[in-house]
Amino acid sequence: MAMELSGLKMAPKVLLLFLQLAGSSMALPALPGMDRVRWQVDRANRRGPSIGLVMSYIDEDTALQASGYFSPWSVQPFIDLYGRRFHIGSIRGVNVVYALTGQRRLNAAVTVQTLLDIFSVSGIVHYGTAGSSNDSMSFGDVSVPKLVAYTGAWTWKKFKSLKESPTELSFAQYNVPNGGDNLLGSLKYRNEELYSVGTPMEEVFWLPVDSAWFKIAEGLKVNLERCNDTFCLPKTPQVVHGLKGASADMFLDNAEYRNFLFREFGVSTIDEESAAVVMTATSPGVPVIVFRGVSDLAGGEPTWSSTSLMNLASINALKVAVEFIATIGRQKSTPSVQSSNN
Repeated sequence: MAMELSGLKMAPKVLLLFLQLAGSSMALPALPGMDRVRWQVDRANRRGPSIGLVMSYIDEDTALQASGYFSPWSVQPFIDLYGRRFHIGSIRGVNVVYALTGQRRLNAAVTVQTLLDIFSVSGIVHYGTAGSSNDSMSFGDVSVPKLVAYTGAWTWKKFKSLKESPTELSFAQYNVPNGGDNLLGSLKYRNEELYSVGTPMEEVFWLPVDSAWFKIAEGLKVNLERCNDTFCLPKTPQVVHGLKGASADMFLDNAEYRNFLFREFGVSTIDEESAAVVMTATSPGVPVIVFRGVSDLAGGEPTWSSTSLMNLASINALKVAVEFIATIGRQKSTPSVQSSNN
């Protein structure tokens, strides 16, 4: 069904593209000092569409700044908005606006929504570190998940209530010594309410990344780092595609819950933000993809220090994200047969 804007009828996808290209400084609130920010945003958006790049931890931001991949735009290298700094520039010749979201899903969702509302963004790329709950993935590996879920939404059930779902977490199963009941009862995992353009609200558990972008990511060839300044891994890490990731507002450092998530949901990586990033971008239909480097084993490691490997995991996830952005740029700059004949 066509939509109408100032007397012009547009299909929904055409309207979305029009709004992106036109810039979105109109979305800024009427607050003191916003006139200058509005002018800065309009100037940045006149460069054309950009990839929105987000990360959550300072170490992940530091990896980008130290890498030399990002070239700031000399005209307007950054815009400070809502307490965050949005960096304007390019990676491998591709326009990029990047921001440090801060930890956990509320910070992640707010930052991505700001990118979508204010800047001319054609897609969201999210990279960072994660814990591994899959014994086949180890330190430094990078996961490109096909599905992510938010596993921090629960119904905390009454003691001795009946089991309603096969994936409920019963605390009594983890008593030491074994046997008996547990007054904490059990948890039932809840779906998320997804509101998206053109469809009614639906309850979902798994959120897919963009299928076309995932296919592009599957074809990437990236040599990952084995060493950082203080440590070398026994073998070179690998990029793994198509697994499942989970997010929750907690840092997981517990072997039993790690094993539960893998056994019941098939989750291979665990973080705090990916599901929020994917859900926020999915709502308006903007392409989104996730790259997560393994920095720890979510409580499954006996002696390793995750702090010594977070830097390496950040660097490897960044390398895959950069190669993906460069590939997207090359594909957009290569004219199709149809367009070259026009």
